[in-house]
Amino acid sequence: MFEHGNLAGVRQVILVLSGKGGVGKSTISAELALALRREGKRVGILDVDLCGPSIPRMLRAQGRAVHQCDHGWAPVFVDREQSISLISMGFLLENPDEAVVWRGPKKNALIKQFVSDVAWGDLDYLLVDTPPGTSDEHMAVVEALRPCWPLRALVVTTPQAVSIGDVRRELTFCRKAGLQVLGVVENMSGFVCPHCAECTNIFSTGGGEELARLAGVPFLGSVPLDPELTRSLEEGRDFIQEFPKSAAFPALTSIAQKVLDGTPPLLS
Repeated sequence: MFEHGNLAGVRQVILVLSGKGGVGKSTISAELALALRREGKRVGILDVDLCGPSIPRMLRAQGRAVHQCDHGWAPVFVDREQSISLISMGFLLENPDEAVVWRGPKKNALIKQFVSDVAWGDLDYLLVDTPPGTSDEHMAVVEALRPCWPLRALVVTTPQAVSIGDVRRELTFCRKAGLQVLGVVENMSGFVCPHCAECTNIFSTGGGEELARLAGVPFLGSVPLDPELTRSLEEGRDFIQEFPKSAAFPALTSIAQKVLDGTPPLLS
């Protein structure tokens, strides 16, 4: 547990990263939070994708407001039990269609404020949903969270060679930034037919596992394209609770278990 202001009650910090856009980082962040909650964990999501904040919609929290409390900003809670809490640029926009046209220094200042001024309380995991690449937002959040060492990373890719190449550079960023890589997740790994349950590899397959092998990091699993998962994200439903028989369910819960196994409790 870290002795650092509003992060003092946070036990583990995991950055969800990818060098490529559109691979499903926010999907993995949201579903990992739900799967960890299923295991009795309290989870926060710090959404630093300032220009494309999708976490509020995926967890049916859009339209909520961030309020002041005694210790800074109170995060938005997804449920009455307050087992999942969020902070996102999406809560600060007066109009959801408003574009965020900010230069680096203003982005960096808000990210630092998200880290230092949000009263997270006691959390087992703080997941950081990041934009694609290795730019200002990534450097700002790593620097702001540096007192919370060790920082861990979960890297998301899709099976195609183009994505693999970009994600390989993200792994280089992790090494340079001193992040401990929990492993690689291959998202959109085949399409599961909702009628016959047959899995068709629309893209190539196995790229994420091969990338993990070459990089010398764990491969956490493959998540198929699943219409039920897509629908639950669009509607902000709890996929982990509502679709235990879906094709993506065992993949996501297995990844969550590997995350639990790879993050032993820190001494307080």
